[in-house]
Amino acid sequence: MGIGRLFLALVERLRKRRPSSPVPAAEQREGRPSPQRAARHAPAASGQKEVRPRHKAVPPMPPAAPWDVSEYQVFPEEGRTRFHDLDIPPQIMHAVADLGFQYCTPVQAEILPKTLAGLDATGRAQTGTGKSAAFLITILAHLIRHPVQGKRKPGAPRALVLAPTRELVLQIEKDARGLAKYTGASVLAVYGGMDYRKQKLSLERDAVDIIAATPGRLLDFKRKGGVNLGKVEVMVIDEADRMLDMGFIPDVRRIIESTPPKEKRQTMLFSATLTPDVVRLASHWTKEAVTVEIAPEQVAVDTVEQVVYIVTAEEKFSVLYNLITRQDLERVIVFANRRDESQKLADRFTDFGISNGLLSGDVSQEQRIKTLESFRSGKVRVLVATDVAARGLHIEGVSHVVNYNLPMNPEDYVHRIGRTGRAGASGISVSFADEMDAVLIPDIEKFIGRELKSVYPDDSWFQPPVPVQGEGTAARGRPRRPPQRRSGPRKGGRSGPRPRRS
Repeated sequence: MGIGRLFLALVERLRKRRPSSPVPAAEQREGRPSPQRAARHAPAASGQKEVRPRHKAVPPMPPAAPWDVSEYQVFPEEGRTRFHDLDIPPQIMHAVADLGFQYCTPVQAEILPKTLAGLDATGRAQTGTGKSAAFLITILAHLIRHPVQGKRKPGAPRALVLAPTRELVLQIEKDARGLAKYTGASVLAVYGGMDYRKQKLSLERDAVDIIAATPGRLLDFKRKGGVNLGKVEVMVIDEADRMLDMGFIPDVRRIIESTPPKEKRQTMLFSATLTPDVVRLASHWTKEAVTVEIAPEQVAVDTVEQVVYIVTAEEKFSVLYNLITRQDLERVIVFANRRDESQKLADRFTDFGISNGLLSGDVSQEQRIKTLESFRSGKVRVLVATDVAARGLHIEGVSHVVNYNLPMNPEDYVHRIGRTGRAGASGISVSFADEMDAVLIPDIEKFIGRELKSVYPDDSWFQPPVPVQGEGTAARGRPRRPPQRRSGPRKGGRSGPRPRRS
């Protein structure tokens, strides 16, 4: 639908002349799996499609006898690479089988044969493409094939993964522990904001094998003598473009200069975009690196069904409420552009009995972690977030992503909807085109290279919800803010200042 026609449709909506229009096929489809069944088949950690293994799970301890990889048979498929087609040690394959990984994602199929052979690599890939599993499998294979003789000193990791955010560091740690289950390798997350004493004690006491860290906290420990980077054998820089955007490159440079020369370590660098600055950094930090490129916009377009609902600003919440409740959705991420908008939206969910969690710049790091765990475990069904959550998070089983406000940057749209439809799994993105946001659609369509279908929701979805006493406030673990009076023109309007991004 062209922008002119879209505006005419909005005028018609404002005049309350709603045409009867069927719900999109994605919303009408019969035979959709139950939420319980969908959860069992949700994508597993590191962007993989989860499947049911053919062998029984074993306790998280090394087995008495070597595991036989033939116990986990995966049928060949044309054009797809199976994990056991690669030269992966059986201890790692055992964990791969437990996690239900069968076929490599495109980035894994292209990069793993080279990195398992010890080559450096530069990859263009966003979260959700399976890059975390690629570099973690490479790290663990290296540790297994190059055992260290004798006693190791605490705080001297053999592998180091740098990432720009705490959330991404914690996700990498979680993925690493799952893949390292039968290897005996130890993993530690080092990040700022909390748990300083716990991290310090682990560095002083343990000979950790893999450290996943944010640059600032790692440098802090290094200055105080808690970390020795002179023994790093494998180095990973994840989301290098965000490192640049957030001003971390001087810290990253100091960290890399503390590791052995690039000729004596294996280095992998990943970035959602390979800008000239990122390419220049990669040339300084890697040696004869192979390059793998998976276009981020193609990932989103191919795996997420995208629909735009034509609504007014006043109608959006009713439509969203009915979308969630009538389809019994259990794991939804709803994006807003500003912190105050996300807070008000979370409060409205609470008023109408929908359990929710809030992620924004106003939420402490400790509460963010609790909120994410509640969302992952299913204790809350809706995660309300600003763009602080758009990158670096992998949450299994997210069926729908909702753009309550369309982002001003088209690339942010791609990152947002990438929270569902990960690594080939299906997902649905719903965006609201109201009188404020409709003008942003052409830029998004140009960026993703396709037209977004704009439709009217079913008439019944405009029915306003009835307030109830729900469990939302308790789920978020924080009191509601009292409503604030607004004076003057609304922020974010066409004539107002640019909305504050979070």
